[in-house]
Amino acid sequence: MSIQKIAVLGAGQMGNGITQVAACAGFDVTMLDIKQEYVDRG
Repeated sequence: MSIQKIAVLGAGQMGNGITQVAACAGFDVTMLDIKQEYVDRG
């Protein structure tokens, strides 16, 4: 079993960075936040 999909909760500085690095590494990444506008900025 290998990890293929990642969900990141929180679109702040840390969540944004984790999402970017994971996406660049080839993972299917979903970023979620309580406010959609934060995700849109992501």
